[in-house]
Amino acid sequence: MKMRVSAVQFNLRDVGDVASYRGQVAHYVRNASEYGAQFVLFPEFVTTPLLSIGEAPGGAGQPIERLLDYTDEYIALFSGLAREYGVYIVGGTHLTKKGGALRNTAYLFAPDGSCETQDKLHITPTEKEAWNVTDGDGVAVFDTPYGRIGLLTCYDIEFPEIVRMVRAKGADVIFCPSCTDDRHGFYRVRYCCHARAVENQIYIVTTGTVGSLERVDFMRANYGQAAVITPNDIPFPPRGIQCEGEINADMLITADLDLSLLEDVRRAGSVTTWRDRRTDLYPDWS
Repeated sequence: MKMRVSAVQFNLRDVGDVASYRGQVAHYVRNASEYGAQFVLFPEFVTTPLLSIGEAPGGAGQPIERLLDYTDEYIALFSGLAREYGVYIVGGTHLTKKGGALRNTAYLFAPDGSCETQDKLHITPTEKEAWNVTDGDGVAVFDTPYGRIGLLTCYDIEFPEIVRMVRAKGADVIFCPSCTDDRHGFYRVRYCCHARAVENQIYIVTTGTVGSLERVDFMRANYGQAAVITPNDIPFPPRGIQCEGEINADMLITADLDLSLLEDVRRAGSVTTWRDRRTDLYPDWS
C-alpha cells in the first residue's frame, strides 16, 4: 500500500479579510492536487492569520478567543477543498471550546466532506499561560483507504508514551502539525520525530508555520520546515529523511510513502525495535 502526501510550510501573514485567507489555503491544496497528493498536511495554528482581521485597542490583532468565531468558516473551507479535490486534508489545528475549556484541535477532513478531530494532549507553557488552552483527553487513530493514521500535534511528539499508544492502535503514519517560534523549539520537535520513527518503525509527516503575524501576540516569529521522516534502515534513506523543504520558505513538499516497507523492517530489519519491546519490563505497553 502506498500513499502520496504533501506537507505545507504555511506562510503566516496578516490578512485584511477572510477571502484573502481562503485564497491562500486554496492555493496550497490546488498545488498539492497537481502533484497527485492523497493527503495534505497544514501546520498547527493555521487559522491565526484571521486574528489580524480588524483591530483591537492599541492597534494589536484580535485575542486568541476570537478564533472561535471562525470555526464554521474554517470547517466549510477545508471540508469544501477536501471534497473538491478528492483529498484528505489534515487542516493543521484550530482553537475549539469543549465544556467551557479551550482546546487546540487537529482536524482530519475526508474527501466526502466529513471531518474528525484530535485534541492536542500536551500543552506548552505558553499555550497554558498566555492563551488558557487546556489538555485534550484520549488519543484516536483514523482509518483511511490508504492506511491507518494518527494525528499528534507538535509538543505531543516529544512524549514517547503517547506515540507508542498510537502505534499500538495500528497507525503506520503519524501526521504532526507544528508551530515553533525559534530554532530550539523547531529542533526539539524535529529530533523527537526522528526518535519516534525509529522506536516505532513508522512514517512521520511533519510541517510548521513560517512567516510572521506582526499584530498577533506570540505569532510574530516562526521557524519551520516540512519533512517526511522514516525509520533508519536499509529500505529507507540513510538519514531517515524521505524529503524536506527549505527552512522558512513558503512552499510544500510531496513524497510517496510505501507502507509495505514498514512491514518488511518490522519483520526482518537490521533492528526490529517494535517487535523487540521488553513488554515484560513495561507491561502497560504490551
